[in-house]
Amino acid sequence: MKFLICGLGSIGRRHLRNLRQLGEEDIILYRTRQSTLPDEELAAYATFTNLSEALAQKPDGVIISNPSALHIPVAREAAKAGAHLLIEKPVSHNLEGIAELAEILKQQDRQALVGFHFRQHPVLREIKAELESGTLGKPLSASAHWGEYLPGWHPYEDYRKAYAGRADLGGGVTLTLSHPSDYLRWLLGEVEAVSATLSKLSDLEIDVEDNAEMTLQFAGGAIGQVHLDYYQRPTRHTLEIRCAGGSIAWDNSTGTAKVYQASTDSWREFMLPEGFERNDLFLAEMRHFIEVIKGETPVCTLEDGAAALQIAMCAYHSSNNHSKLVRLQKPWRLDGKIVNKSDPEEQDEFKRP
Repeated sequence: MKFLICGLGSIGRRHLRNLRQLGEEDIILYRTRQSTLPDEELAAYATFTNLSEALAQKPDGVIISNPSALHIPVAREAAKAGAHLLIEKPVSHNLEGIAELAEILKQQDRQALVGFHFRQHPVLREIKAELESGTLGKPLSASAHWGEYLPGWHPYEDYRKAYAGRADLGGGVTLTLSHPSDYLRWLLGEVEAVSATLSKLSDLEIDVEDNAEMTLQFAGGAIGQVHLDYYQRPTRHTLEIRCAGGSIAWDNSTGTAKVYQASTDSWREFMLPEGFERNDLFLAEMRHFIEVIKGETPVCTLEDGAAALQIAMCAYHSSNNHSKLVRLQKPWRLDGKIVNKSDPEEQDEFKRP
């Protein structure tokens, strides 16, 4: 099985190391050599600077790990070449081209897995099973909080040059820390509407929002609150879900969750497997991608990725219209039209704060 990795920043290199750990050695690279990281670990691999030449090597799977704003053009060409795709989250920085990509994949009978790796988290999977069992009753509200200090996130590179802090590469806290938009939808069901306030509050030298306050309305009636920021120290990533018959509290720092069941007035704890490490999430994702290439259905489809991206687009729309409630339509559509934040006619409507 042959793999092509497109983009060799930190996540692309993690995927490279994990492929090797899983015994995959037929790996080639496509890069523009814009990464600020050293190249020593890449020296042993055939490297292309022309995408067509790389795709001519006929990879079975293509990993799209370049900056978010560049995902779709590369993914489209890889799908046309007959490859299955692992697309890093977010799928893109806007919704343009996603419907076309979906159509190409359908025509080629190929699949795309979107890299929301928290779907591989063993405790979040236990939480999902608990909610689906009905033991705690109907979910009523949820709160996700993720504060991350951007300069300390990847201390080996200049945060001012990395994609997460640059509008031209699809950065901003709403997109870069978009995991809660996916896992809340995965756990609680479809999101019907979003309201948000997005802001640049800190003194960080970035041209994107570093704070997001979002309210999600779910089709099942629950309300979700999401806080995201680039300035919190120490990092905090937590989730609380309150149900009619109990509650769940998860902390990413320990990986564990505490579950209260009102009917028995008792607590339970969901624990990580012994020896669990953060990279186990990415290893599980890569194992799954290998199985997707063999025919397994992705746990996070392109439609799922588009739905999470649409939540972000609705947040931009709401914030730029003074927290107006914005209703989601079909995946990758907003108000019945393809959203393109780079379209001059829509810049006032979808611009960053």
